[in-house]
Amino acid sequence: MYQFSGKLKIFSLALIVVGVLGIGYGFLSTPSTPEEAMEMVAKNDDHGADHGEGHDTAKKEEHKDAGHATDAHGGDHDQKHAEHVMHQLQNRPWSAVYVALLFFLGISLLVLAFYAAQRVAQAGWSIVLFRVMEAITANLVPTSIIMLIFIILAGMHMSHLFVWMDPEVAATDEIIKGKSLWLNVPGWIARGIFYLVVWNAYRWFIRKNSIAEDTATDIKIYKRNYNASVIFLVFFMVTESMASWDWIMGLDPHWFSTLFGWYVLATLLVSALTVIAFVTIYLRSKGYLPKVNDSHIHDLAKFMFGFSVFWTYLWFAQFMLIWYADMPEETTYFAMRFSEYKTLFFSMLVMNFAFPVLLLLNSDFKSQPWFVIIGGLVILAGHYVDLFIMIMPGTVGGSWSFGIPELGATMFFLGIFIYTVFSAFAKADPVAKGNPFLQESEHFHYYNIEHHSGEDNHH
Repeated sequence: MYQFSGKLKIFSLALIVVGVLGIGYGFLSTPSTPEEAMEMVAKNDDHGADHGEGHDTAKKEEHKDAGHATDAHGGDHDQKHAEHVMHQLQNRPWSAVYVALLFFLGISLLVLAFYAAQRVAQAGWSIVLFRVMEAITANLVPTSIIMLIFIILAGMHMSHLFVWMDPEVAATDEIIKGKSLWLNVPGWIARGIFYLVVWNAYRWFIRKNSIAEDTATDIKIYKRNYNASVIFLVFFMVTESMASWDWIMGLDPHWFSTLFGWYVLATLLVSALTVIAFVTIYLRSKGYLPKVNDSHIHDLAKFMFGFSVFWTYLWFAQFMLIWYADMPEETTYFAMRFSEYKTLFFSMLVMNFAFPVLLLLNSDFKSQPWFVIIGGLVILAGHYVDLFIMIMPGTVGGSWSFGIPELGATMFFLGIFIYTVFSAFAKADPVAKGNPFLQESEHFHYYNIEHHSGEDNHH
């Protein structure tokens, strides 16, 4: 049995403490007056072209929103712009926490969905990885609790990330008024609670019954787990898209994309597969996964490679159709990101597509843990940036940066992840002994060796 080492436990707790301090610094350093906000912006204007362009864009948008300006009211508009920037800077620590929260919540959820898909497909290769995946899904519990708190605080107007929640905006904005059947606080909170309850209920059920499989004398529990996984996947496909609309697309209420739910699914799925590979490689290196061999790592890397291509396909499909149609209500989403986040936007494409494809295209590299780790680190960074770009423009506009609040939030949730995952892994047998496909998974490498040998002889 695995023992959660004291050093790893102290490391995870240290990450949590340092993360809390970083988040606290972010909230304490926000401006309290418009004048203070403009002073902060002036100090940061030399940090890069993206920021300068972003502030110009934000100012233009603010002037546009203010109505038909006249010279007589120039001072009022300057004051409104200063207040707008102040609100953006006050949103920054909230947004930093929100990005990291959704990233780790989404990874935990997509590991759970991938695990359920393996059960429904009755896949044989992945059985020796089941306890790794189950341990990772344990992180769904603390992140869901924090997400629930975040939802309630947003509904109480403690944070101001969702502009449509402002009663004044909701009453005067015709587009938001037209979406009020969906974009209303009671419905938004109720849906969020429903998503979290459904996901965690399945996670609790499948974990309990997976352990029960180990001592079962028949396959009744296995069939029960199969049926529950089928039902969960149906709910997951619906709730994941709805959650993407509510929690991410809702930050830009004037914009919509019919591909958005799939796009978010792709970015989180690639990240989830990478995390499974990382935890597997670590535990295997410590000798706690003796049944896992290079072929299992190879298959995880193939999934990372394949879904990196899938993500790129969805990104291009969404971008190309919006660019080609050239409809103002759609292009505004990318226009904002081109002007305010240009460097991040294009570097994300390199990290999420070009680098992993070039690194993992070679079949031999997929079996090498170090190559998988190198590619995986870039993939995780790239998809964090992807989520960052989804969230920040609608909450902080051009007043963004990556500093102590963002780093602190990432460390906080990473610490929770490490503590939760490895605590959960220590509570059950590392091998799902009761699964009827276990033997196939244990001998998975024999098939691959014979298969490659046959190919070599043929050539």
